[in-house]
Amino acid sequence: MSPQSLPLPVRRPRARALRCTVLALALHAAQAFGAPVESAGKMTFVDENTVVIADWRAGQLHTLTLPPVTSRTPTPFNLKDVSGAIATALHTRPERLRFEDMAVRPGSEVAYITLSVDGGTAGTPHKPVLVSVDAAGKVGRVDMERSKRESVAIGNLPAADKKLWRDTQAASLTVTDMKFHDGKLYVAGLSNATFASTLRVFDFPFKGGAAVSSVEMYHPVHNQLETRAPIRKMVITNLNGEPTLVAAFTCSPLVTIPLKDLKDGAHIAAKTVAEFGWGSAPAGMVMFDAGQGPMVLLTHSHKSADLVSVADIADASAKPGLSTPIKWPAEPTLGLKSTYIPMRVAQIDNQDATFFAALRRNEASGAMELVSMRKGLFLRLSDFVNEYDFADFKYPENDQWSGVHRTLRIDEGYADLAPPAKP
Repeated sequence: MSPQSLPLPVRRPRARALRCTVLALALHAAQAFGAPVESAGKMTFVDENTVVIADWRAGQLHTLTLPPVTSRTPTPFNLKDVSGAIATALHTRPERLRFEDMAVRPGSEVAYITLSVDGGTAGTPHKPVLVSVDAAGKVGRVDMERSKRESVAIGNLPAADKKLWRDTQAASLTVTDMKFHDGKLYVAGLSNATFASTLRVFDFPFKGGAAVSSVEMYHPVHNQLETRAPIRKMVITNLNGEPTLVAAFTCSPLVTIPLKDLKDGAHIAAKTVAEFGWGSAPAGMVMFDAGQGPMVLLTHSHKSADLVSVADIADASAKPGLSTPIKWPAEPTLGLKSTYIPMRVAQIDNQDATFFAALRRNEASGAMELVSMRKGLFLRLSDFVNEYDFADFKYPENDQWSGVHRTLRIDEGYADLAPPAKP
């Protein structure tokens, strides 16, 4: 019998084994490197070596495993042109950078920034980028395609042709914020449902699709129940012994949602506990404790920040929610009261126990800055020129501010201008 006449089944086991090996290698590669990254938007750190990045263009969440880093001493950021440093590292121009989000890697004193680089010509797609920046201004680029990563489909995406204000794709709001808590990733944003405001809850590490809940809330500025506009910023904390999501929407209601209510297919009626004023959008939301108990700091795009204690949020959440409109324009706030904080930033995160890290735009130069602000003081003294700054000014005896000013000047890189320490 010639080799050509051998029965085909004799060769099939080897062919089948080869196909299985190829399939196994492909699955391993997909798990190791995830789906291709088409955009880099909102981000959050799960732990010191793991970051999750939302990719609205691909409809994916990507988990990146970063190389370990050694812990560092708290060091404030004073980078007055971080956009220029990043542009140089990426071999492009600052005006082509589109900043998306910023988060500080826990224990590292290093900020990570998601952005895209404009291709420069009409129709050229923006290139997604993830960079790291330390306090010395050293910029590192994270190769997302080569990094070990796993991906999961977000699901229920807004229609690709749906736009807001003519040019803003609704899909770009698929993920507006993310928070990790107790083995789960909470993802706020839009879906393709009629009740578009959505909370997706993924088991982490990713094990499949999300439990999806739609959200409605009463908006005192608009005097209506709203189900479309998404949560913009959120934190998770215990209120009255119940793990609870505290969230802010545009224009600027604050709501609470018990985590136990977030079940697949559920329609959630969030409780509105405060209205902080119209005509602004939440820019950042962090929870911290600077020695006066847990606090929530909510920053805004067009107004000063609001500082609220978690205890006060808990008290408000135990009462009936708001259900009547504000008295516009004379009384723009309602419900839970906040403390005024003179801070406007593009992005903010907890840097460490001492500092916040913040991205903000310099109004004169247009450059993006990466700076630190001391918790409990909430400002940078060098932003202002006032009576204390003149060479012939003398602090009175027992003045309570000289020590504070000394600390802030040292923080901000002006140790030579700091008043001498008292003996």
